[in-house]
Amino acid sequence: MEQHINNKILLLDELVNKVDNLRKEGKVIVQSHGIFDLVHPGILTHLNSAKKQGDILIVTVIKDKDVRRGPGRPIFPENLRLENVVSLEQVDYVCLVDDEIPFECVKKIKPDIFAKGQAYKERDKKIHEKIFEEEKELCFGKSSIYETDGFSFSSSLIIKNLLDIYPEATTNFLKNFSKRYSFDDILEKIKNLQKLKVLLIGDGIIDEYHYCESMGKSPKAQLVVNKYLTHEVFAGGVFAIANHIAGLCDTVNLVTLLGKDDPREDFVVNNLKPNISTKFLYRNDGPTVVKKRYINRYQNQKIFEVNYINENCINDECESDILDYLKTMIAEYDMVLISDFGHGFITDKIIRTVEKFSKKMAVNTQTNGANAGYNMITKYSSPKFVCLDVPEARLAMQDKVSEIEDVAKKLSKTLKAHYLIITLGSAGSISINKDGEIHRTPAFSTRVVDIVGAGDAFFAYTAPCFADGMSIDLISFIGNAVGALAVQTVCNKKPVEKYELLEFIHTILK
Repeated sequence: MEQHINNKILLLDELVNKVDNLRKEGKVIVQSHGIFDLVHPGILTHLNSAKKQGDILIVTVIKDKDVRRGPGRPIFPENLRLENVVSLEQVDYVCLVDDEIPFECVKKIKPDIFAKGQAYKERDKKIHEKIFEEEKELCFGKSSIYETDGFSFSSSLIIKNLLDIYPEATTNFLKNFSKRYSFDDILEKIKNLQKLKVLLIGDGIIDEYHYCESMGKSPKAQLVVNKYLTHEVFAGGVFAIANHIAGLCDTVNLVTLLGKDDPREDFVVNNLKPNISTKFLYRNDGPTVVKKRYINRYQNQKIFEVNYINENCINDECESDILDYLKTMIAEYDMVLISDFGHGFITDKIIRTVEKFSKKMAVNTQTNGANAGYNMITKYSSPKFVCLDVPEARLAMQDKVSEIEDVAKKLSKTLKAHYLIITLGSAGSISINKDGEIHRTPAFSTRVVDIVGAGDAFFAYTAPCFADGMSIDLISFIGNAVGALAVQTVCNKKPVEKYELLEFIHTILK
């Protein structure tokens, strides 16, 4: 029996070859694809119905790293979810697959029939509209889509009802919030962002993660010797923000700075979404900013960081080029986002120009190891939308001990901002509008892999929401949902996609 079950588990390449051979034998191949976190009556009904449509039923199970269904998911790790499906008699072959690009495995396997469960018929139509309509031919090729009959159970709903995923306060917040906003309301508002034309200005950063393992203390120095294992490179800073926004808005123009010493331009261009247009400026006295972080692979702890950077402001010639460009372009855009990491690109003249010519300006000034205490939001005048974290807000007000509500009120009044949001990490966020009304929103994250880049994702999503006129409580809710997804990804490895956000919101509001 064990040998029989093991023979059902195939790697993706093996499964593709197996399907090709079975098709040559005249077999009709049916594929079902999903998380399969709970094998309940609805799942069994779906698989039984799918099996009847052909000769061979294959099931592809999504890996843990690509599960974006909602908080606390998956409940069971991928090896157990795989074994549960393998044990089902009606299933012929099972494969554990990546799903970073949704349904990419369907494109590779090319089943004769792709079976969708009834539970997700309407959800897929709303959330995955792009996949199931615009990219249907690309993803599924000649596969026909079959929606299985039978009664429907939702694993997400079962899990939500049976398990205390959130604290009571968060659960109550979501109950009250869902009375004010339905999923369809939020869906429509997020879809409306597609029409916004966004100009994004800021510091581009290339993030490198170098993974190591400790070898022990050096006998000749007070340091721990580490062995290099591998590394990853990500488009960070304003590059990451651009990729987040490009999933929401069709028109995104990125204005940023590269260094002539080591521009890394090909890497940047290859890691930006196709609907992002770029205006690169170049400084002659330094490289494109690179931040190398060294991480203990097994403890997942950052050991130290090295920055390749020129901290000085750009020269007058480079600044003049930027100003000339902005003066001719700003009027074409619905809003301007400034992502100011304090690395010498955003000068006072650039700030004043954006303030003068932009229709709506959103700003995020970041405090980091290269500028701590020197890159304050107070250098901006009357920004419409401001997004900061707690240290950045406290530094701006030089207030270390007051309640964060009091800090927010003072900062909002000082800046004359229409909306100010302060992210509070595991405590969620606090927001205040121009009338002084304060809203608190709890955090929705249940699993944290890496917090680097989460603030950028929050800003990238909330600023367009503000520009389109959403209320402050809805903006904060969307931002916290995005943050919960962003902390599940290493650094800026991938942007938070619109469909992931909608999946998440659909689940927590159900």
